[in-house]
Amino acid sequence: MTIDVGRYGIWRSLRHGVDAKFAAEAEALGYGAIWVGGSPPGDLAAIESLLDATQHIVIATGIVNMWSTPAEEAAASYHRIAAKHPDRFLLGVGIGHPEATQEYRSPYATMVDYLDRLDDAGVPVEGRALAALGPKALRLAADRTAGAHPYLTTPEHTREAREILGDGVLLALEQKVVLDTDPERARAIGRPAVERPYLHLVNYRKNLLRLGWAESDLNDGGSDALVDALAVHGDAETVAARLDAHLDAGADHVCAQVLTADGADPLPALRELAAALGLNR
Repeated sequence: MTIDVGRYGIWRSLRHGVDAKFAAEAEALGYGAIWVGGSPPGDLAAIESLLDATQHIVIATGIVNMWSTPAEEAAASYHRIAAKHPDRFLLGVGIGHPEATQEYRSPYATMVDYLDRLDDAGVPVEGRALAALGPKALRLAADRTAGAHPYLTTPEHTREAREILGDGVLLALEQKVVLDTDPERARAIGRPAVERPYLHLVNYRKNLLRLGWAESDLNDGGSDALVDALAVHGDAETVAARLDAHLDAGADHVCAQVLTADGADPLPALRELAAALGLNR
């Protein structure tokens, strides 16, 4: 794989603020990639602007939604951006979830068809990644893309995913984090980000149940144990250790989604975390 996302990255939704200043700061801190979530529009102009504002950090989509962006549009955007910023753009695509669209049907067949159309449009396998949770989607990611981008998972899932993907396939996952040593305060920040919408979406619920969580853990806002697992909290060193637990379980790359009270600027926490991870030393 020619696109080097490094070991640690950042996951951030467009609607929560990912601009040129944020990207430049993330790059200066030593993060290897920014995964831009929130189903960015298919023209990917926002992605291009982040690459224009930086020198070497990778920008990835986490993810382009297959229902809202035709494969041909995603491919055209990919070629435009990759030509301008070679080896710095990774096109992450995914099926989303059935609650998000009235057209949702046959998820696996839709993913295969979308990847076929990316093939036809000349998007290289090494330039794309697939959002994947279950075994079937993970195997598809291994067969048809550079790798998998799981979301809302635990190190246990990471270990299983690596076994399914095999060696040499990128495993780049998202981990929510709260830099706060007070458990109650941290859960008050983490629980809403876990519950809405994810604990009400069938694909995420199925994945968590498959990992051994009980229905009672997923209901009523999520149990404390579940929230602590999906939105890990503590000081920077504690959070860094959790990111490393994913690497120890077989991940190649972990992108931290920093959660803050009242939508406060995540950069202070990202600076602390970068120091604990030993970035830019």
